[in-house]
Amino acid sequence: MRKEHLHELPAETAGEAPSRPRAFLDLSGVSIDFPTRKGPFRALNNVSLKIAKGEFVSIIGHSGCGKSTVLNIVAGLYQATEGGAILNGREVNQPGPERAVVFQNHALLPWLTCYQNVELAVKTVFKGRKNKREMREWIEHNLKLVHMDHAMHKYPAEISGGMKQRVGIARALAMEPSVLLMDEPFGALDALTRAHLQDSVMEIQADLNNTVIMVTHDVDEAVLLSDKIVMMTNGPAATVGEVLEVDLARPRDRLALASDERYNHFRSQVLSFLYERQRRPVE
Repeated sequence: MRKEHLHELPAETAGEAPSRPRAFLDLSGVSIDFPTRKGPFRALNNVSLKIAKGEFVSIIGHSGCGKSTVLNIVAGLYQATEGGAILNGREVNQPGPERAVVFQNHALLPWLTCYQNVELAVKTVFKGRKNKREMREWIEHNLKLVHMDHAMHKYPAEISGGMKQRVGIARALAMEPSVLLMDEPFGALDALTRAHLQDSVMEIQADLNNTVIMVTHDVDEAVLLSDKIVMMTNGPAATVGEVLEVDLARPRDRLALASDERYNHFRSQVLSFLYERQRRPVE
């Protein structure tokens, strides 16, 4: 049970000066305790973060710093002990189709084809809103976005790990979410497949202008993909250490950026933060 609740933001009253545009996603004073035999364990402490609509945000830090916990709170899978998250003016207190999650493990159902795995999500979200033809066209459209339309009738066991992950991304996109949440989506892939999927995600995000929050351990991935990198302090009681704005022009070419001075400057800033935290003893 959370100790502190956030409610829908009130509209401006007549005669008041207009306020600054609010963040599309606003995490305010988020803390979370998990029960243990020795008492409550505080995993996150006073995490505050504002994310604009259409931003690509990466969360990075050492293992155990609560990156995935932040993602799960935004997804509505965990409830904050204190504070909370506001998405587009409404409190996040449970899972919802406006927030889709792509896991490190593709989580495809092995007895369903690629098409049927995406269809399952589409039927859940769009039942009564799309007819059969519209659903079929929408499923095929999203599989085409991730270049998997040629294998839509294959089963997960018949395709590679990278292809499975593409289907997982298609399934999430097919829900038409306001926020796409990605928990180390490329962590289990080989370097070449990882690079191809990173490029695909950049292309899709540019086309759809959706808000993306990604957990990663990969510094180069974070700098290449992100508008903003959130660097977490070590746990327990982890919090936001620094937020780095990555104002590199888009579209981004990984080969050109390899020798780009500003790209390497951002990369160095993230590495410096991580190395400093690694040397610091856990309190």
